[in-house]
Amino acid sequence: MQNLRLMVFIVFAFMFCDLNAQPQFAYSKDSTLISYEVFGSGEQTLVFIHGWSCDSRYWRNQIDAFSGKYEIILIDLAGHGHSGISRDNYTMKAFGEDVKAVIDSTKSQNVILVGHSMGGGVIAEAALITENVIGLIGVDTYNNIEYPLTEENLDKMIAPLKNDFQTGSSQFVGSMFRPEADVNIRAWVIADMSSAPSEAAVNALENYMQTYVTGYSAAIFENISLPVVAVSSDLWQIDSEANRRHMQSFEAIVIENSDHFLMLNNPNDFNKALAKAIEIVIAKKNEIIHK
Repeated sequence: MQNLRLMVFIVFAFMFCDLNAQPQFAYSKDSTLISYEVFGSGEQTLVFIHGWSCDSRYWRNQIDAFSGKYEIILIDLAGHGHSGISRDNYTMKAFGEDVKAVIDSTKSQNVILVGHSMGGGVIAEAALITENVIGLIGVDTYNNIEYPLTEENLDKMIAPLKNDFQTGSSQFVGSMFRPEADVNIRAWVIADMSSAPSEAAVNALENYMQTYVTGYSAAIFENISLPVVAVSSDLWQIDSEANRRHMQSFEAIVIENSDHFLMLNNPNDFNKALAKAIEIVIAKKNEIIHK
């Protein structure tokens, strides 16, 4: 089994390696080095933010699909990928500063923030402090920003990761796939995420889920007037009514027979849905301009 996982990891490492990419770096507010890559050009900029214990490689299926029409920026948040790992506390606010640092560095205009999973919390924070953002697209996130999580439930969720991170995260991540998901992608994602720096990973997950415990996950949107679109799998139900109690504009696009890693397991359907979500954001921006 270990040999199989190693082979899968090596295959996917080469598949997701882009020899033409030119990594660039910006410094976040706390001086942490943030790695990012830029592809293509266009009137709008799509900034892709990965989820918990992932990195920019998880968006490789979107580069060719969108870089011909848009500027594409892929970011490794602090503690992930090639970015710095010296931060003491991996909060959503600090991750938001990572995103702002990159956008300020690239001087991008008409920015649409795309965030997967935990990245949904990150792009909300980034939207509060970053100029030129015109909309948010959450990828399998924002299912219910009022989700009622208790401290007790959070402790139960985190405990296996603290006791044995590799085993706990493997089980945690494995539950996010459908049984019929591509076995190679599933094996790669589980192996990759369970090998993340454990202290940073546990800290980031605790900070993210605490926003649901406190209700901040919903309250933050009271201060965000941008359109929000969710592109989601059908693993979990979306509570649009709950979201609209806090978001000024919310729409959802659901991809059937998909899972949490829909940009990897269902790239064609996902790219079509993402293209539609981008059109919705741009149309709503134009509505505001012409009012």
